[in-house]
Amino acid sequence: MATLKQVAAHAEVSVQTVSNALNAPHRLRPDTLERVNRSIELLNYRPNRNARSLRTSAVELIGYCVPSWPDQAHLVMDQFLHELCAAAEKTGRHILLFTAPPGVEGMPTYDDLHARRLVDGFVLSQTETHDPRHGWLKDTQIPFVSFGRVWKETTQPGPWVDVDGAAGSAMAVQHLYETGRRRIAFLSWPRSSGLAEDRLAGWRGRCKQLGLPTGGLAVRCGEDAIDEGARATAELLDSDQPPVGIVALSDILALGALRELGRRGLTPGVDVGVTGFDDSPLASVVSPGLTSLRQPMDEIACELIAILTETQSLTGTTSGVPTERLLQPELVIRGSSAPG
Repeated sequence: MATLKQVAAHAEVSVQTVSNALNAPHRLRPDTLERVNRSIELLNYRPNRNARSLRTSAVELIGYCVPSWPDQAHLVMDQFLHELCAAAEKTGRHILLFTAPPGVEGMPTYDDLHARRLVDGFVLSQTETHDPRHGWLKDTQIPFVSFGRVWKETTQPGPWVDVDGAAGSAMAVQHLYETGRRRIAFLSWPRSSGLAEDRLAGWRGRCKQLGLPTGGLAVRCGEDAIDEGARATAELLDSDQPPVGIVALSDILALGALRELGRRGLTPGVDVGVTGFDDSPLASVVSPGLTSLRQPMDEIACELIAILTETQSLTGTTSGVPTERLLQPELVIRGSSAPG
């Protein structure tokens, strides 16, 4: 494999000029940059990533812990991972996938990967209430950025990008209201989930603004499962005043609602309007199609990579890059709430 000195000799420039071509091409004249790049290509030169990272503190190889889903594939997070890899590759970087135990038990894995220079920083996802990873990475001064906030913390322990779940739930309520529905329920997760409380607050707040009832209309599901969504829907439909609209915290719970409606001979979108959250691939293939809130995964991934690679410290900003971004979801309307 060619060395930096050999590339410099072939291009008839200094070693520093080759280094500038790799790390700061804007410093070179176009003709010089073209000559150096031609030599790099002809000699098949590949920079030593570890040595370069040690010199520049650049984030080039990014670690991502793949969430464990023992019971089902999480299609939305699969989509996120694809977008994250694509966003990193656009900047000349790559994603290293790994697994680790949840909570503090997984910290040695993060520590080992960074200590051995296998990664320069981390992207976190599936954040939980009082998630320990963020504070640990901040205290050890390891670069990271989080897809999702750490719930029930007065101050976020590091940079993050998230989707406004409360605004999404409010959009779903508004949509069902505009289709003429006045009794709108909510399928939620356990109270321990900060994400669930955020989306529940959005539903409750918009119902209050519109003068709609909320008492007895929020049902908590034990887990994010189709069976739980169906059970909760049955509970709502068996009540003295059943709802005519259902806002589900996830597409999975919404699919359970559709199943229960079908079992009772009710038509989604006609008898009861149903919305989900995530706009997973299943939302467009079920019949009727599921109205859902789409998270802008491509924008999320690009923002995460930008923050991680351009922020020089764990607080503040560099080059105008904000370290906290709250993005808006998009309501995708299908037959489950508004039949054509």
